[in-house]
Parts: sequence; C-alpha cells; structure tokens
Amino acid sequence: MIQYRKILELHFKKVSQRTISTSVGSSRNTVSEVIKRAEKIGLESLIDTMNNHRLEEFLFPEKQAIEKGYFPPNWEKIHKELQKKNVTLKLLHIEYAQHARNGGKILYAYRTFAEKYGKYAKKYKATMPIIRKPGEVLEIDWGGSTLSINDRQTGGKLTVYVFVATFPYSQYSYVEGFLDMKSANWLTGHIHAFEYFDGVPESLVPDNLKTGVTKAIRGEPILNEAYRELADYYQTVIVPGRVRSPMISATVNYQQGMRMFS
Repeated sequence: MIQYRKILELHFKKVSQRTISTSVGSSRNTVSEVIKRAEKIGLESLIDTMNNHRLEEFLFPEKQAIEKGYFPPNWEKIHKELQKKNVTLKLLHIEYAQHARNGGKILYAYRTFAEKYGKYAKKYKATMPIIRKPGEVLEIDWGGSTLSINDRQTGGKLTVYVFVATFPYSQYSYVEGFLDMKSANWLTGHIHAFEYFDGVPESLVPDNLKTGVTKAIRGEPILNEAYRELADYYQTVIVPGRVRSPMISATVNYQQGMRMFS
C-alpha cells in the first residue's frame, strides 16, 4: 500500500522527492504523482482523520470506481460544469448515467454520486456550512433565469419570472411562475408557499428586491409596507439579506430544472 500520508508529511517538511521515495519504498514517479495531485487540489496540510485510505479517495477518486467495477465520474469536469449557469448536480448525474449505460458500465445512483462529489468538492474549500434549524428560516428570491410560454392570442412569447422559496436546512422548495415581479405577485408567492408547506417559518429572508425592500441600506433596510403587513398577519419576521449578498440555495434549487429548457 502506498503511504500517502507519509509522503505528504515529508513533502510538507520540504524533504526532497528522492529522499521520500527511499523512505516510503515507493518509486519517484509514484511520489511525484501523489505530490502533484495534492498540489492540484490545494492540499497544504493534513488533519488527523486523513489516513492512507482517505487520502487515496481524495487524491485518486477514479481508482475507487474502477476497482469496484463502476463507471468513474470525471469529478474535475463535473466541478467545472457546476460553475456554469443553470447546471446542477442532478442534471450532470443524468448525463453521467447515459455515458455509463452507453459503455455498458455500472453507474452510481444519484445519492451515492452526490455523496462522492461532496467529498471531492470539500478539497476546494469553496463552501462553508451554515448551521440552521428545521423550519427556522425560509429564503425567498426571484430566480436568476426566466422561462417563457406561448401567448395563444398573439402567437408571441410571454416571459415567466420564477418565484422561489427554500428552507436552507432541508433544501425543501416551492417554485411558482408569474408574468411579472410586481409586489402583488411577490406577496401571492409567499401565501402559496405557506399553503404548500402547510406552515410558516420563524423568519423570512428575502433578497434585497424592490418588491420586498423599499430601500436597501446597511443596518436597517426599509421594508415594503404591504410585505411587512403580510409578515405581521402570518406572525413571522422579515430579515432581508445583506446588500450585495445573493441568496444561493433558493436559486440553486430552482436551477435543477432549468437546463432542461435551455
């Protein structure tokens, strides 16, 4: 077994690859490849839980799939694809599954696929978990992308703006399309979301939109009066998102279906 941890420990101590090779009993090519993989993902230190098995999974994820007979996902490509607009992990799994079937290979179920990508993505340190309680917060936003429907009377197309409400703890979402983003539809979307969830959260966290926030200033945003009255009626509170801080979870959930229409 390759001593991944020992190789990296010595490398981080500035020991030469020639010396590391002699110390761990692996070829210089093997040592070099381990170090290159670690550098590629930005691994600069080790924690106690990073044993040889864990490090092999992090550095060479494709080995695990091949050894078990599964079609190996290209995690680096998947990670890059997720940076694109309207691309989600669910849709990438569909594409992965198609490639696996075409090649007559065993494929990972979506749940396993998502878990393995989660482990891979941790290496990039791109996200930070936010502790939430179930039902505590509902994040609301208009989706960044729009849809369209055909107007039967004119034959033209009408733009559909997508209202999204998401519980960040569970990612449970409500989505509804409207023909404009005016206050009436913003409030209607909330009411329908409460009915759909069969309950009301402790607090609402909308993005700084004119339909919900009359004036977005640091410290104390000024809320739309009708929106404030809605919150009072449902006995919840409104906590607008920070200025220039886009809400991610709601948009991501909405985008799970968007690539189908592009």
